[in-house]
Amino acid sequence: MALLERVTTLVRANLNDLVDKAEDPEKMIKQIILDMENQLLQVKTQVAISIADQHLLEKKQKENEESAQQWARRSELAVDKGDDGLARAAIERSIGYQSTAASFLQQVEDQKGQVNTLKEALIRLQQKLEEAKSKSDILIAQHRRSRALGKATDAGRAIGDGSSAAAFDRMKHKVLHQEAATQASSELLSDDINGKFAAMEKESEIDRQLAELKARRK
Repeated sequence: MALLERVTTLVRANLNDLVDKAEDPEKMIKQIILDMENQLLQVKTQVAISIADQHLLEKKQKENEESAQQWARRSELAVDKGDDGLARAAIERSIGYQSTAASFLQQVEDQKGQVNTLKEALIRLQQKLEEAKSKSDILIAQHRRSRALGKATDAGRAIGDGSSAAAFDRMKHKVLHQEAATQASSELLSDDINGKFAAMEKESEIDRQLAELKARRK
């Protein structure tokens, strides 16, 4: 997902190095903050969409489970009425809905993984944005002082006991080095039923369930 890749790049960015290399540090830090704010909005939007998709998949799963139960009850009714053909048809419908419900269940689990990935990326980006905002004034001020010192020889005389140099070195330390999680992929579960073997297995399952149902209804 391109969005997560952009977020990862921003989260891994070393603010100090970026500002050091910029011709206009003030402009650079403001642009970084603006980029983070824009990406943060996009991630929030994507999280909301992914959660909505998860709820939809959960609804579909529940609907298919209920349909499977409904057709199972109808098969019992058909057996009570002595209509084996209708009972077999109802059992077949119930099996189909059970299979679809299982497919949706897998999709729900995959979607939950994607939602968690996006939420983690959102948290990391929020942390990075807060850090950038809190350090922006300090970084800009330090670079203004650095430019004012002029040449390195003049700067060496100006800093004297080295306390300013130590403060400047501390600025160089990495502020944050976390990686956003990789995209959680969402894969649809599909049945791999092949030819006569699948048909035979389906018929056997219908026969088994019909026999059990008739035994219970005696």
